[in-house]
Formats: sequence, structure tokens, C-alpha cells
Amino acid sequence: MDLEGKDGSSSASAGGEGEAKADQKRHLPPSVLAKIERNRQRALLLRQARLASRPYTPIGTSSNIAKPISKVIDTGGGFFLEEEEEEIQEVNKVIHQPGPVMEFDYLLCEECGREFMDSFLSSHFDFPVCDNCRDNEEKHKLITRTDAKQEFLLKDCDLDQRTPALKFILKKNPHNTQWGEMKLYLRLQIIRRSLEVWGSEEALQQAKEARQENREKMKQKKFDKKVKELRRAVRSSLWKKESAAHQHEYGPEVYVEEEDVYKKTCATCDHQLIYEKM
Repeated sequence: MDLEGKDGSSSASAGGEGEAKADQKRHLPPSVLAKIERNRQRALLLRQARLASRPYTPIGTSSNIAKPISKVIDTGGGFFLEEEEEEIQEVNKVIHQPGPVMEFDYLLCEECGREFMDSFLSSHFDFPVCDNCRDNEEKHKLITRTDAKQEFLLKDCDLDQRTPALKFILKKNPHNTQWGEMKLYLRLQIIRRSLEVWGSEEALQQAKEARQENREKMKQKKFDKKVKELRRAVRSSLWKKESAAHQHEYGPEVYVEEEDVYKKTCATCDHQLIYEKM
């Protein structure tokens, strides 16, 4: 009974307040009522413009963001208040698919036959040998580009243009840091490339011997040419010295009646001096 009385009194008080506002409006002058009506119309226009400027969600699309709902309150003073209430929407559950299981691509070492993931030779030269089996002194020794061309008779095209192109690492020149960086190749790969170029070790050895013979012939020709030039220079210098230092020593004077001249002959070089007497 007490609850019913309370509810009845609250509804009666609300109705009384509405009737009191209506009585107040009746007693207001027409100019004030007209102003209130203008304010109300302006508030409605502003509300419609605000609703028209809001972005809308296309039909057929779903959004998981909570959309605000506007609630209009009549203040009784000729304008409206707009309150936004958040509408709680159901958020769709996102189901993530499990990622694929990654399997490591292990390499097989050519020396020990064991699997390994990475090593110095595999990362820099694509050569499947683990770090434990790497032999820096003999088998897996590095060689410079110049030594590879001279020792195995390779050209630049054999190192760079033949497929696959041989990989190398760059290192500063130990003789002078200001010089260009050296290109270091894996000696074992250089040997294999030379066999591809020459066909066999015997053919490579024959090419080396033929090149060595040609070099020796060229050296001998250069040496003979220098000796010849040296002999020519020595002869010319001796001839000049002898001609400058020689003095004729003439013998006794001889008269030639047929030619009516006198002759003197050098005792050293058989030079004859012919003259006439006045």
C-alpha cells in the first residue's frame, strides 16, 4: 500500500509540474511566446542539420563500433537539449586461424654428413660445409682474383659471366689500406671452375706448359734484342774513340812520274796522301 501511494504521488507531482508550465505559457505575452517558438524551430533545424552531416554505414556492411543514440529533451525554454546514449551492440568474435608450422631447411655437410642450419661457407659461398669441418689452411683456403687467373688460367668472363657466377668476399688490402679492396674466392670452387673451362687437369697442365714456353721465348727475344743494342752501342763508341785518337804516320815520299804527283802512305792504316809540288 505504501508503494502504491508513493507511485501515485510521483505521477501526480509530474502532472502538476506540466500543468504549471502550461499555465505559465498561457500567462506569457505573445511576443515572448513567439520568441520561444522561433527558438524551438531553430533548435529543430540545427538538429536536422547535425543528423544529416553524420556519416552513415552502407547497407549490407556490419560494424563492431558502438553507435551513439541521440535523446531529445524539451527544456521548456524554447530550445531542446540533445543527449547521446551509447547503444551496446554485440561484437562479433574474431576467430584467428592457427599459423602454419615452419619447418627449417637444414643443410647437409659434405664432409661429416651431418645436418646444420648455417655456416660461414654456406652463407658467403653457397658451399654446404659446416663450421666444424671448415679447413682454412688447405682445402677451404681463400684465393685472390689475381692468383686465380694466373694459377688456373681463368679470364674475367670465366669468373663473372659463366653461370653460376662465383661468389666472393671483400677484404682490405693488407699491403696498403688505401688501395682497392681484394676479392677473395673459395679455392675449391676456383679449381672446379677451371676444370669446367679446360675439361681436365691434363689439359690445364698442358696449357700452363705452353704458356710458360711462350713466356720464355719472349724473354729470350727481349734479352737478345738488348744484347744486340748493347753491342751496337759499344762498337759505335769504340769507332769514335779510335777515329778521334788515331794520327797518321806517313812513310817516305814517293814521286809518280805518270801522274806527276807525290804520295805518302801511312804505316798504320795504309792511308795515302797525294799532293803536287809547285
